[in-house]
Amino acid sequence: MDTLAAIIFDFDGVIADTEPLHFAGFRQTLAEIGIGLTESDYYANYLGYDDRGCFIAALTEHHRPTDPSVLVPLMQRKAAAYLESVKDHLVIFPGVREFISEVAATYPLAIASGALRHEIEFILEQAGLRKAFLHITGAEDVTRGKPDPQPFLHALDALNRQRPNHTIAPGSCLVIEDSLPGLRGAKTAGMKVLAVANTHTIQDLHEAHAVTQSLAQVRIDELRERLWPVPQSHVT
Repeated sequence: MDTLAAIIFDFDGVIADTEPLHFAGFRQTLAEIGIGLTESDYYANYLGYDDRGCFIAALTEHHRPTDPSVLVPLMQRKAAAYLESVKDHLVIFPGVREFISEVAATYPLAIASGALRHEIEFILEQAGLRKAFLHITGAEDVTRGKPDPQPFLHALDALNRQRPNHTIAPGSCLVIEDSLPGLRGAKTAGMKVLAVANTHTIQDLHEAHAVTQSLAQVRIDELRERLWPVPQSHVT
């Protein structure tokens, strides 16, 4: 019988309030090649994709080539702009430190993100949260980003390799996401999803198994009992 055995976090928009910085980096980089990107367009159509996916979508929308000779320099310029802005704007969402500290005492934790691993590492180290996570899956670790399930399955596989005597099934994983591509990818992977309404409304995230306004409001024991109910025949 499945029960909660591991928690996999998205990063941008769940742990760190970095989506505005990613948007600014994309807007600045695309503007250099004559493509405009509005804030509403970014949050409606690009949120949840990795850098490669965002640039491919924007270039395709404007009938531009998407070969590596175009993509790689754009990704490099955006990454540099993003890291510069992160140094000045380190914001961890309210309640996240406390929530991670609480769940890390009981469950193995991983991150599955469309961000680059060194970006994630930098912010986690700055926030004093790096040691809570046994594994980080970044954009460079997979060939298919969200909404494909590969990032979540990659993270789970890494957790299982570290704990060979405690194999965790997808159905025992809780994924914490803020985007539609992310929650859809996690569900396709066979995992339960808690959506946090940091960047979308609660109504927009109705496909998740549970939705919260903030991780500060989540009680993990109550969530486990709700998403992994014990059949009555097992109750003594």
